[in-house]
Amino acid sequence: MSILVAVTDSPEGSKALVAAADEAQLLGQKLYVLNLALRSLADLPVVDAGVEIINRKGRGDRDPVHAVLDEIENLKIDRLVIGIKRRSAVGKALLGSVSQRLLLECPVPVVAVKVDA
Repeated sequence: MSILVAVTDSPEGSKALVAAADEAQLLGQKLYVLNLALRSLADLPVVDAGVEIINRKGRGDRDPVHAVLDEIENLKIDRLVIGIKRRSAVGKALLGSVSQRLLLECPVPVVAVKVDA
């Protein structure tokens, strides 16, 4: 069994990473970190030798939702952890939401971690 966390360059991404590391340790599962932030995650304290980091190649790489869903299939992931934030109705309608699409399209259970208000 294994856990994948999709990490973005935001407070939501950092919170999801911490929650996923706690979950993996609690359940004794391997943790994969999909770096959607397009920057190094090596400086984050929960990234240690037992965590496998998967980096996107760049903004033109592909849709982040497809990147996450492809890794879930390739790695035989059992659970996905994502960070979420409150968005207005207009924001949802105009910009879409990677988190919302993952919640709806993901074939495995999703743990959605909210940032403190």
